[in-house]
Amino acid sequence: MWRNSQKWKNRASRRPQRKGEALIDKLWIFRGLDRGRMTKKTLLMHELIGLKVKVVKSSHPGLIGIEGYVIDETKNTLTILGTKVWAIPKIVAEFEFEVGDKKIRIKGEELVGRPEMRLKKR
Repeated sequence: MWRNSQKWKNRASRRPQRKGEALIDKLWIFRGLDRGRMTKKTLLMHELIGLKVKVVKSSHPGLIGIEGYVIDETKNTLTILGTKVWAIPKIVAEFEFEVGDKKIRIKGEELVGRPEMRLKKR
């Protein structure tokens, strides 16, 4: 009887039980060959997924200092994989992207919008 309760219905052995747990320490980040040619101006037109990022300024003090790799991007958030998976709102933060040996700071307000539509914004 106890095994059939709703509490244990979705549980499976050897599967992660928390969101993003499977990604930590098992993610391989692709870094394209053109990543070294990015500047602050051209970063807005490039793919952000796979870049190393750090939150350097935010209106929410709990978000400052989060660093890791961008694993997903939506219209209003960046999903960052660090010690855990974070969904950071773009509008409230300032990000520092590490591209090669350069560090590029960008306000999140400049990144707001669908990633595929950033090319049309100039």
